[in-house]
Amino acid sequence: MTKRIGNKDEAQLRGKAEKKDIKRTNIAREAIKKALAKAKYRNQVRNQPAVAGALPPA
Repeated sequence: MTKRIGNKDEAQLRGKAEKKDIKRTNIAREAIKKALAKAKYRNQVRNQPAVAGALPPA
């Protein structure tokens, strides 16, 4: 459970700049995860299982 201050959640107490910063970092983090997944499956044929040694180690 999150820590509460009085009767409000912490998210309600954040300023606009802080909310924008959090959103920006989340989008960047998601882009990194997406790029890693794309690189991992880049050369695979669709609907076929991965061959054990075909992918280079990460």
